[in-house]
Amino acid sequence: MMSGKFSEAGPTLPANKKQLAKRAFLTAALVCCIAFIFSNSMENGVQSSARSGSATEFINSLLEEIGMGPVTEHMIRKTAHFLEYALEGCLLLLVLWAYGLSLLRYFGWGLLGGVLTALTDESIQLFSSGRSGQVADVWIDTGGVLWGMLVMAVLVSVFSAKRRTRSLK
Repeated sequence: MMSGKFSEAGPTLPANKKQLAKRAFLTAALVCCIAFIFSNSMENGVQSSARSGSATEFINSLLEEIGMGPVTEHMIRKTAHFLEYALEGCLLLLVLWAYGLSLLRYFGWGLLGGVLTALTDESIQLFSSGRSGQVADVWIDTGGVLWGMLVMAVLVSVFSAKRRTRSLK
């Protein structure tokens, strides 16, 4: 079994300091992503609305330049939910990969981690002034995690196949 590859047995021991550094970096990136998600949920309603409003104005100004738009603040908020969770999904998959876990065997555990993040995120909003937790957002967040994990799984598979092909030459 090669280090850094998906295996059926579970996590592999790091082969070297580079592998250990990759695991540490990706795990830290995942933790930072989740901390970012939670910090957004801790904003009160006024702060959150101001940030969304600024983002909406900025995006609409860009869209106006190319003859498109406008988009609503609601669209921006839901897209932001999806994208931040897609990033979490990418990182979850990369952490599985870095620890040498089987993609097929552990994919569901990664997805569960994303769902638990979404549930926690919406629960945090219940305690933030002027905010509310939304079941629909949990579904959007879960879709983002799933999409991010699937995209990253395809990318990891393609790059792993190219690497194997090059090593055979």
